[in-house]
This record gives sequence, C-alpha cells and structure tokens, in this order.
Amino acid sequence: MATATARKPTATKVRENPLQDFTWTGVDKRGQLMKGEIQSKSVNLVKAELRKQGITPRVVKPKAKPLFGKAGSTIKAQDIAVFSRQLATMMQSGVPMVQALDILASGQKNVRMSTLIGSIRDEVSGGSSLSEALGKHPVQFDELYQNLVRAGEGAGVLDTVLDTIATYKERIEGLKGKIKKALFYPAAVIAVAILVSCVLLIFVIPQFQSVFQGFGADLPAFTQMLVNLSEWMQSYWWLLLVVTLGTGFGLVALKKRSLAFAHFLDRMVLKIPVIGQIMHQSAIARFSRTLGITFRAGVPLVEALDTVAGATGNVVYEKAVKRIRDDVAVGYPVNLSMKQVGLFPHMVVQMTAIGEEAGALDTMLFKVAEFYEQEVNNAVDALTSLLEPLIMVFIGVVVGGMVVGMYLPIFKLAAAVG
Repeated sequence: MATATARKPTATKVRENPLQDFTWTGVDKRGQLMKGEIQSKSVNLVKAELRKQGITPRVVKPKAKPLFGKAGSTIKAQDIAVFSRQLATMMQSGVPMVQALDILASGQKNVRMSTLIGSIRDEVSGGSSLSEALGKHPVQFDELYQNLVRAGEGAGVLDTVLDTIATYKERIEGLKGKIKKALFYPAAVIAVAILVSCVLLIFVIPQFQSVFQGFGADLPAFTQMLVNLSEWMQSYWWLLLVVTLGTGFGLVALKKRSLAFAHFLDRMVLKIPVIGQIMHQSAIARFSRTLGITFRAGVPLVEALDTVAGATGNVVYEKAVKRIRDDVAVGYPVNLSMKQVGLFPHMVVQMTAIGEEAGALDTMLFKVAEFYEQEVNNAVDALTSLLEPLIMVFIGVVVGGMVVGMYLPIFKLAAAVG
C-alpha cells in the first residue's frame, strides 16, 4: 500500500517594489500636452494610471536625483507646523485622513518630508491610529505632539487639536528664532573681530617687526607685547585652534552626557545679565503655553506636566517642573508647587491660582504665555540696541589698539627726530 506524502507548501516572501517618483509627459483627450510627477512602483503602472485618467503617456521616467545628495535633507520644526496646519484644514473640509495624507505627501518639495508623510499614510491605511503612526517617528513628532494627537482622537476633535498644535509650534519657533537672533549677532561680530586680530598678528605685524629691527632702539612696552604675541601665534596658532574647537565640542558632549553639568551650565546662563533674564522669560513662556495647550486638549494634569518638563528648553526649569509634577500627583495645587520651586514670578503664581479656582487654568496660562512672549520680544530688541554700540567699541579697542601699537615706535622716532 503506497502512502502519499503531502509536502507542506513553503511560503515565499515577495518583496514589494518601493514607491519612487516618476516624471511624465502626455497628451489629454483635447490634444493638449500635459506633464507632472507621480509616485508608483514601476513605469508600466504609471502609464496604466495615466490612461485611466484619459491621458496618453509619451515619456515616463524616474525623477532625476539632485546633484548634491538628497533635496531637503532635513526636516525642520517649521515643516511639521505647516504639515499640522494643512492636515487640520483638510480634515475640517471633510477630506478623509488617508486621502489628506496622500495629497500632502505628493505635494512636498522636501523629499524626506514627503517620505515621512508617506510612511504615516501607509501606517494609517493599515489600521493604525494617527497617534500610533506618529509614534514611529519620535524625532519629528515628540511625546508632546503624540499625547496631544491621542487626546484629540479620544475626544473626537483631532482637526481642532492639529490646528492648535500648528499655532503652538509657530509661536514656539518664533520665540526660539528671536533668542537665536539676539545671541547670534554679537557672537558673529565678536568672532569676526577675533579672526581679524589673528590675521593681523600672524601676517601684518611680522612685516612691521622687520622695520622695527632697523630702529636700533627699545620698542614701547605695548608694541613689544604685540610682537611677542605675534611670534607666539605664528608658532602655535594650531594649538590655539585645537584647544578652542576641543573645548567647544567637549562642552557640548559633556552637557549631553552629564545631567549635573547641564544643570550647572543652564544655571550659569540664567545668571548672565540681560541674557539670563531673557532665558528666564522664555522658559516661563514655553512652560505656560505648553501646559495650557496640553491641559486644554484633555491630557491629565500630571501627565501634561511630565510632557511639559522637557519643553521648557532649560534643565533648571525641567527639574523644577518635574518637582511640580510630583507635588501635584500627591494632591498639591499647581500654584503652591510653583511657589515652592522659587523660579516663577509672583504674578505667574497668582494668575495660575486664579485659573485653578475659576476652572480656567488653560486660559490663564495662555495669558501668561502671551505676556512673557511679548516681554522676550521687547528684551531682545532692547538687547540688540544696547549691544550695537558696545560691539563697535569692542572692535575699536581690539583692532584699533593693535594698529596704534604698531605705529607707536614710528611716533616715538618722529618725536626724537623732531
């Protein structure tokens, strides 16, 4: 008796071709020439799709890649804000989410942003919620963003929450931009002054030095100091460069790895005159707006405070907010906890207390945020006006001092001859 042995069929994995961008040209039913771009898996599928739309394809080819790497190599916070605003607008207009994501993905000039939205679209079309899909990309969509979207999905007001997120990100990025502008301008001017000084010391002063040697007289003390500094720079300029770059990279790496050092550095920044005050006001504005938006979206207060801690932009305030979170978790009012940490002004504590008593904490927090954002704007403008003359004086003293030092022996010689 023969026995038939059934061979178990083996499943073979079929690797799907990834979507890629194609450019096409074709003729419509009226004979007019048309062109465009489309994402598909192959040239044949593109042609089939065009014929369905009544277009006779002429040329279909893969989109040429940029000459220097990928176009749009980074995804900025502003890109995420625009994406949030566009998605909210489409959902408010009744466009299904998957279709809205598909439209946004195909309309992006930034290749990486287009790929990111396409990945979110695939996750959502596969049955995931939007918050779950965003969770696969924590770099672009942080915990705050995910929590707000999750709260919006639970309350059925996702379009409103997305619009609120867009406004929040625009305001926060505007605040960051103001602070960067205030710090970048003086830093850039000082860096140029130092560079000019190095050029004078390495290339210009040695030319004067050969002239001084023919005088046969002692040089003025200031001129001799510049000559000695020039000789040192000519021999050890590389050492100065290595020490400067090494110190900069070392401080950045140490701040990332050591929480204690980051806390010390941020505490020192808060004590710098004028700039420290701006950083204080910025941290309070970001705390208030972030807590207000999370609380209004329906995120529980303790969870909201946990999310807000990392959004203040300063380790000192982050530690303080975590302490507030722990106090609130055991039943303390927010305003009492804020008073205990000693970082928040009396007005902020009082407005928070009024908001808690009136059941309008989010409204009060938004008012605090608007006030301190305006304070930051005014302080930055005042700082810029104050620094401009000081920077001119600094450049005049450093560069002008070197020039005067080089001409002192000539003035001395002229006086002796006269």
